[in-house]
Amino acid sequence: MGFLIDAEQSGVGYCTVAGTVDQRHLNINGVVHGGVYATILDTAMGGAVVTTLGEGETTATTSLYLEFLRGAREDAVLRARGDVLRRGRHLAFVEGNLYDAEGHRLSQAHGTWYIWSAEESPSSRRGAPTPASRRSGGRSSRRS
Repeated sequence: MGFLIDAEQSGVGYCTVAGTVDQRHLNINGVVHGGVYATILDTAMGGAVVTTLGEGETTATTSLYLEFLRGAREDAVLRARGDVLRRGRHLAFVEGNLYDAEGHRLSQAHGTWYIWSAEESPSSRRGAPTPASRRSGGRSSRRS
């Protein structure tokens, strides 16, 4: 896809990113593909969560819901801002908005991010599938 997203500014609980789209990012109707909107918003919103993390914590998107309000054309500069609405021990609730250079809101988004300690990987939890169990179709790799 060849898309560069630049971090513009951030502080505790928010993050702003921007990128310029070109012909490669257009759908068959000649407007920017919705997946580009999702990528930029996910980056800004995830960046906002990262600003709230403590030492040894990491995060990942668990849900992302977008509403497409307006299309953008080739060569548009798209700017997204993510804001953490609420941060708990393991979940962060985040909103995001995507704008064009003229300030028109193109999309709004809501999402949830899971937060865990780096030494406690989500797959190390009891009952969670591991890479080995996924490769073996869920069967244990131990021999009896």
